[in-house]
Amino acid sequence: MSDGYVKHEVKEGIATVTFHHPKSNSLPGHVLRGMAKAIGDCGSDPAVRVIILRSDGDKAFCAGASFDELLAIDDGDKGMEFFTGFALVINAIRKAPVFVLGRIHSHCVGGGVGLACAVDIAYAHEGASARLSELAIGIGPFVVGPAVERKVGPGTFGLLSATPALRRSAQWCEQRGLYAEVLPTLEALDARIDAHAKELATYSPEAMADLKKVMWRGTEDWDTLLTERAAISGRLVLSEFTSNAIAKFRAEAAKR
Repeated sequence: MSDGYVKHEVKEGIATVTFHHPKSNSLPGHVLRGMAKAIGDCGSDPAVRVIILRSDGDKAFCAGASFDELLAIDDGDKGMEFFTGFALVINAIRKAPVFVLGRIHSHCVGGGVGLACAVDIAYAHEGASARLSELAIGIGPFVVGPAVERKVGPGTFGLLSATPALRRSAQWCEQRGLYAEVLPTLEALDARIDAHAKELATYSPEAMADLKKVMWRGTEDWDTLLTERAAISGRLVLSEFTSNAIAKFRAEAAKR
């Protein structure tokens, strides 16, 4: 539990997949693979009509890749293996024959922005800012990039990518389509997601599965594309720039 967990439950056709890591819901490889498996298992369960993706805790929704794990990578193959975890989660969401709703209760950083964009519909708390931070540590949002660009368009994706130090407000994200709706309280956020999930659970599974395929048209090459992108990140993470940048971020965080 101290190194994070993934759990899921199914109730009345609604599957809830929950992830957590004590360091602001950062994502080590085993949590990424656990998320991908849980989403895949829920998607293949005929009793499931909709999936909710959420995280535990009162800090960030997701702080992106685990710095500890990034620093432990010492060759390109290990780097590619780690970043492939993000690809597995995004592709699990893409392939699930049901809609995936995201509960974005707080900040999204780096890969967390990718998760918020990968879900079919993201509902967010008004404090859920977003920052696509990868360029600041010498990597770049290569694996999550296709999901972000698909949701917000190439212009906004480019802007987010090129301003890695700038935290964008939830309202800014809503205006650009990253979030479907921003709610003022956590209670309102949960009520909105619960109502939508219960509504979707009453609809035709076959119709929703076909609609999901239509919505994701043009992403059929993502199994290959995201793996290729993982190789780019896996190479860049080995740089001295990245090691120094992560060390600086960790030192600053320790002072807060």
